[in-house]
Amino acid sequence: MEGTAGPASYFQKGSVFWFTVITLSMGYYTWVVFWPQSIPYQSLGPLGLLTQYLVDHHQTLMRNGYWLAWLIHVGESLYALVLCKYKGITDGRAQLLWLTQTFLFGIASLSILMAYRPKHRKQT
Repeated sequence: MEGTAGPASYFQKGSVFWFTVITLSMGYYTWVVFWPQSIPYQSLGPLGLLTQYLVDHHQTLMRNGYWLAWLIHVGESLYALVLCKYKGITDGRAQLLWLTQTFLFGIASLSILMAYRPKHRKQT
C-alpha cells in the first residue's frame, strides 16, 4: 500500500483483529495491575480464577511484567524508526506513524514493516 508519493512515505495499517486483541489484552492487564480490587473475578470464569491467583500470589511479578511489556514496545518502536531509514522511508509523517503504531501495538505493527520490501529502481 504505497502512497502516491512513493516508497519514501510508505505506511500500512495493521490488522484490526490483532489491534483489537492487543488493546483488550493490555487494557485488562492495566486493570489487573492498577485496580485489582475492582475486578469481578467470579464473573470471568477460568480467566477470573487465574487472574485472582496471580494478583494474590504474584503481584510484584505482574507489575514488573506490565512495565517490561511497555519497555519492549518502546524498543520495538525505536527499531521501527531504524527500519524506516534502512528501507528508505524518509517521510517524517510516515516515520511518526510507524513509531506510534508500533509503540501501541508492538510486533503486530513491526512485522508489517519488517516484511516490507521496497522496490529498488535501476540506475541507468
